[in-house]
Amino acid sequence: MQITVPVLLKPNEPMKMMEVDIDDPGFGEVRVKMVASGVCHSCLHAYDGSHTGIPMPIVLGDEGSGIVEAVGEGCDNLKPGDHVIISWAPDCGACKYCALGFPSLCLNTPPIGKMAGGGTRFHYQGSDVNHYGPATYGPYIVVPEAAAVWVRPDFPLELAALIGCSVTTGFGSVVNSAALRAGQSVAILGCGGVGLNAIQGAVATGAYPIIGVDVLDNKLDMAREFGATHTINPTKQNLQDEVLRLTGHGVDASIVAVGATIAMEQGLHILAKQGVEVVLGLPGTGQTFPVDPALLMSGERRIVGSRYGSSNPMVEFPKMVDLAMAGRLKIEELVTKRYDLDEADEAFRALAAGEQARGLIVF
Repeated sequence: MQITVPVLLKPNEPMKMMEVDIDDPGFGEVRVKMVASGVCHSCLHAYDGSHTGIPMPIVLGDEGSGIVEAVGEGCDNLKPGDHVIISWAPDCGACKYCALGFPSLCLNTPPIGKMAGGGTRFHYQGSDVNHYGPATYGPYIVVPEAAAVWVRPDFPLELAALIGCSVTTGFGSVVNSAALRAGQSVAILGCGGVGLNAIQGAVATGAYPIIGVDVLDNKLDMAREFGATHTINPTKQNLQDEVLRLTGHGVDASIVAVGATIAMEQGLHILAKQGVEVVLGLPGTGQTFPVDPALLMSGERRIVGSRYGSSNPMVEFPKMVDLAMAGRLKIEELVTKRYDLDEADEAFRALAAGEQARGLIVF
């Protein structure tokens, strides 16, 4: 079948709406009719060229939801009509990390742009068009069955798209990666889509204080709406002094949900003894930040990376839906603006300008 999809031909250039052919699902694959796709910073890095080595042409999108339209041979868990959230980290079912429940660390992840076993499922005039993960900007996509996670049909499927990345990543960074406990203190550096969900994770754990940190006051307003008990704008206040004033000794955890290396450096310096810094944000290719080993050793401080919030989508996605249905997790409030598919370039512009918590492309 043919579909019309925005294709990125070169970084820092508008995407081109193109008619491409999409394959039928192969063995162990499903074709999903997309309902919505989130607009993610990871895709922005490919779009603006800050991440190098991205194969072009490529269809972007790593956060979405839809309805199973067709299944290939060997699919045992899904059937046409099922509501699913798309995972960018499908379980290969073979390696030790997938067996442990960490599919984002899978040892058999295909190279970016390709499906397992090589090749793509999008084609233009006989040539392959690459996938950015599941390529959720396609109105139809073909993914491994393990990348389409069944969810209850009474939850708004449009909103479920955000659970596919930002909700699970942010929430999990606090609950799983930092393993925060009730009464411990936390600072979230970067209060965009992922950071706001880290705040929601902190609220769920009973953390206090929950400190939202951002250079944009509109993001700090949103942080308070999502449960931050205090906020700091480091362009107007001294971050380290304010954290010490609020906690007396530093925070037990800092969650760096922005791809700025200066924030990663700051996140380390505001830690209390035995505190943990969780790095979520992706900086540009090759960017680093300095670490003083004495600061780590003297206070037993730690820096950990968090990929997909250290989560297992097969477990976490249905749980996030249940929390949202119970009123314990805000999803609709994350959506700043909805876009048509041909407005994807404008969605990226607004994301880069810091104008939104989460943009949502609706098919």
